[in-house]
Amino acid sequence: MTKPYTGGCACGRIRYEIAGEPMFMNHCQCLDCQAVSGTGHGSYLTFPSKQAVTLKGEATLWSSIADSGQQKTRGFCPACGSPVYLTFAAMPDIFTVHAASLDEPERFKPQAVTYRSRGVAWDGIDPALQGFPKMPG
Repeated sequence: MTKPYTGGCACGRIRYEIAGEPMFMNHCQCLDCQAVSGTGHGSYLTFPSKQAVTLKGEATLWSSIADSGQQKTRGFCPACGSPVYLTFAAMPDIFTVHAASLDEPERFKPQAVTYRSRGVAWDGIDPALQGFPKMPG
């Protein structure tokens, strides 16, 4: 069994522990991720089962419509404002965390860039990473 992934917000009010390995690790350059991150992309680890997640603390939730047309909900800390996780109405079993929220951020190993078509020239993502113009289906 692998070591669980742990992390949380900057102030420690929200914490998570996730058993198992992520099914996908990516940078996303969609306009929403750019706006939320305040930079050119967001970086994420997506896990296949919410049942593998132990979540402590209560996040403030904010829902929006993704570029795919589906609803996504972001969980962030009401005290420090750190973005911590995302859930998706169209894929209710998965759980996605922000790479920067990991206790060991070096465990994030991006596999791909999604919404590369929305990328900005100054965002220096590794050009060798596989890129998708949108979210692969």
